[in-house]
Amino acid sequence: MEDKLDIYFKSTDFDVDVPRLGHFNRFEERLNPQKRKAKFSTKWMGVAASIILIVGVWIGTNLQQQPLLLADVSPEMQETELFFVATIKQELKEIEKFRNPATERVIEDALYQLENLDDEYKKLVIDLNKSFNDKRIVFAMIKNYQNRIEILQNVLLQIDEIKNLKTNNNESYI
Repeated sequence: MEDKLDIYFKSTDFDVDVPRLGHFNRFEERLNPQKRKAKFSTKWMGVAASIILIVGVWIGTNLQQQPLLLADVSPEMQETELFFVATIKQELKEIEKFRNPATERVIEDALYQLENLDDEYKKLVIDLNKSFNDKRIVFAMIKNYQNRIEILQNVLLQIDEIKNLKTNNNESYI
């Protein structure tokens, strides 16, 4: 009987090769399937959390880049702002028609005052973004627009006076 077993083992080709790299780890994973699922869900939870964080930061920076303006407070304020902006543009066009060496100083002074009011308005926009819909800030913004229009109207009056003085001086020389 021993001979038959020896013959059998000698004639049968057994696989004596070394298993592939990571064989024991794969075998262990098959024995413990719950451990593998926990790894899988933890890994994906981390990826999902990272994506949500990135999207949140992106949305936060985009919302922060668009400051609230007077028009964003209410539809009435939007109409008011459009009216003031259109009036200011019209007044500036009117003033530019009368620009000459005699009126240059008055116009430049007015433009300087408008720049200061524009800087003040930018500060008011920042304040409005900090405390949304604060009536005092909204009124200050409206007053800022009114001051701009008042400056431009005063410039037009000064330009009229300069024209009248020039006309009167020219008439006295005739």
